[in-house]
Amino acid sequence: MLAVAWQGRRARAIAAVTVAGLAIATVSACTTGDVFALQPAVDVGSQTAAVPPAPQYSGMQRLVPSNPYLTQAAYPRMDEPLSEPQQMPASEIDCRNELKRLGVVYQDIQPIHEGQCGIDFPVKVTAIGSVAMKPAATLTCNMAATFAAWTKNELQPAARWRYFSGVKTIHQGSSYSCRNIAGEGVLSEHGKGNALDVMSIELNNGDDIDVRKPGLFAFRTRGFLNNVRADGCEYFTTVLGPGYNYDHRNHFHFDIKNRKSGYRACR
Repeated sequence: MLAVAWQGRRARAIAAVTVAGLAIATVSACTTGDVFALQPAVDVGSQTAAVPPAPQYSGMQRLVPSNPYLTQAAYPRMDEPLSEPQQMPASEIDCRNELKRLGVVYQDIQPIHEGQCGIDFPVKVTAIGSVAMKPAATLTCNMAATFAAWTKNELQPAARWRYFSGVKTIHQGSSYSCRNIAGEGVLSEHGKGNALDVMSIELNNGDDIDVRKPGLFAFRTRGFLNNVRADGCEYFTTVLGPGYNYDHRNHFHFDIKNRKSGYRACR
């Protein structure tokens, strides 16, 4: 009887050791992580596809400010209204009179100084006549007046001609923004308040015209966007948009960069 009992206990002990060994083997087969170090398991042998580097450009393309949606993250600006009257140069006063003549709805805000970036006498534009600007654009007065004149004299008539409708809203993606030209150490015109990126144009009839390159048979949209580009070249010194390069695939960039010999970059 004692021998039988001893053999029973021995059998149970062997079975327990076997079960423990199987459990350890199972855990080892399911994870490559270190349980005791609390390291996550990884798929050994798998490889994550690398994100291709952004294309590099040269020549004219070095003028390009980076896509507003691809630049490094930035916190929203909290612009404050101009609290105390400041002595403005006559040119700034004359410019504001021009804004009023063009029906621009704007607010003078505090001067912006951020390292090499900034605007001495910035304005925040919320509308040009009946055309809303969303979100409000922070610009120099000169850029605001130039954009307003183009909107009133060219954009609105082009929309009425092509779509039999006025413009309701201009959706912009970047006005003042302290950054360099993409891939360069040169300050962008955005960093001076002299540039504006237009993403889409919403009409009174409900159409929302995306600036991205239209389809093959979108004749009316293509004609309208061609007008936007060509007419803009009469007002701005730089007009770059879809078809120029990858950075501008989804917006038109307008600026008033001062160049030697009056050179204009229209692409």
